[in-house]
Amino acid sequence: MSDYLKKDHFVIILLGIIFYLPFLGGVHLFDWDEINFAEAAREMIVSGDYFHVQIDYLPFWEKPPLFIWMQVLAMKLFGVNEFAARFPNAICGIVTLLFLFSIGKKLHGRSFGWIWVLTYLGSILPHLYFRSGIIDPWFNLFIFSSLYFLTTIFSNQENSGQVKSFLNKNKQLFYGGVLLGLAVLTKGPAAILLVGLTGFVYWVSLKFKMYFTIPQLLLYGFSAILITALWFGVEWMMNGSWFINEFITYQIRLFSTPDAGHGGFPGYHFVVLLFGCFPASIFAIPALWKSPLLLDSDSQKWQIDFRKWMVILFWVVLILFSIVQSKIVHYSSLCYFPLTYLSATYLFSISQNEKKLNSKIAIALLCFGLLISSIFIVLPIVGKNIEILKPLFAKDLFAMGNLEAEITWSFWDMIPGVFLLITTLSSVFIFWKKGFGKKYSFRKSISDSVILFGGGAIFITLSLIFFINKIEGYSQNAVIEFYKSLEGENVYVKNVGFKSYAPLFYTKKSDGLRKENRSYKWLTEGEIDREVYFITKINNDGGLRKFDDIEEVGRKNGFVFFKRDP
Repeated sequence: MSDYLKKDHFVIILLGIIFYLPFLGGVHLFDWDEINFAEAAREMIVSGDYFHVQIDYLPFWEKPPLFIWMQVLAMKLFGVNEFAARFPNAICGIVTLLFLFSIGKKLHGRSFGWIWVLTYLGSILPHLYFRSGIIDPWFNLFIFSSLYFLTTIFSNQENSGQVKSFLNKNKQLFYGGVLLGLAVLTKGPAAILLVGLTGFVYWVSLKFKMYFTIPQLLLYGFSAILITALWFGVEWMMNGSWFINEFITYQIRLFSTPDAGHGGFPGYHFVVLLFGCFPASIFAIPALWKSPLLLDSDSQKWQIDFRKWMVILFWVVLILFSIVQSKIVHYSSLCYFPLTYLSATYLFSISQNEKKLNSKIAIALLCFGLLISSIFIVLPIVGKNIEILKPLFAKDLFAMGNLEAEITWSFWDMIPGVFLLITTLSSVFIFWKKGFGKKYSFRKSISDSVILFGGGAIFITLSLIFFINKIEGYSQNAVIEFYKSLEGENVYVKNVGFKSYAPLFYTKKSDGLRKENRSYKWLTEGEIDREVYFITKINNDGGLRKFDDIEEVGRKNGFVFFKRDP
């Protein structure tokens, strides 16, 4: 390994540590997904059953266990807390940046590798997901890395072995299948669907030419099945097919219905990617339709082929999840890989071809940057004058209650928005007027990307520092603090009228309670053996007030707390 490469890897790891690890535990986990997965990990530790995923100590068939195992390991190291729940994704972020640099360097050289790393590090949602406790970062990385091995195999055979690799063909197929199997163990069979659709569309683009053999496909598939069988197969042998049937039924329901109220309009994910992946999304738009790189020689066919895979992956994911009825932000997160790649090709082409930024792209970058920075500048002003919002929510009692939260805003909270504004204006000026200069060099080729995307990473970090606790203060902090006040108490806790995993995690609910504790009827009318606390929203008391022995004991920020004595 060259000194340059060692230095690059060290700097990337350092960037990941600086941007992904600090403040991971600075705010409570958010309902539903973050708390859901963390609670499953906590219950594994409490119950001692590390093979089955449980929620409220009942079988939970919505997700396989791999990510939960990662959280269990983190909780063994750091304790059962927010930092541990999010720590696996911070590690995933560092691994992802290293992987992108490795691929980018093989494709177009060291400079391109760095630009791709910066576009991923400095775009909003791709950055934020590595600071979360949700499953998708590892799920997406396993899928993308599996696809990468497929791209090298297909491209090698189509282009007469031009793709450089330290692994022979069979090992690449085997490792690609293993990674696909790990993706299935992370989130489920959607991984097979995404890889299969992407591969099929690529095959169609080749007019069904057989640049692969049946034994190769069998090797890839066998290694994937081998990994998934380590859990799914053992589960089937131990407990029969009921768990697997429930798991598959849930996956089908998730695709065919707006699960848990997560509906949306057909263009939902287009909007999410356009705004959520700023600024990379701005540069990716022109690169989607035409390659900005000049790749004409035979020796560059595999680079063209890789771009084809990325474009196909982007559209497969975007179209598939636009069709799916459930609309959740992270469903389209696999698009972050091809989107940032395409963005990097556009930025790299500026240095390669010694041309300046297209004026339309510069204007789009300016407009979106001004819009987003303006929102973050205006928010503190609105926060200091929260009364101006109340007429807009006069008919929503719960929202009105949220706005009653005692949140302290100051003009210092404008810092993230002002920083993004300065970064955007500086970048547009430099790109448009100066470009990368007339002479190509490693330093010049990434310097302007550092300003824009490095500034973006700093903006995201500043936004988390200044805003995330305030946002939680309006949304869930009051009820989370109430749950935490009951931690270790010999009581039952029941949400009424809304779904939440928070009381399980933040009261540290124990195993071995009476099975009736999940029954609303028993908790409200039965012969209870301990105090019961009910939590409702102010606009829906769930009929609790009709019971004479249930009394209100408090309310805060739209939540109402009731108690029943045994």
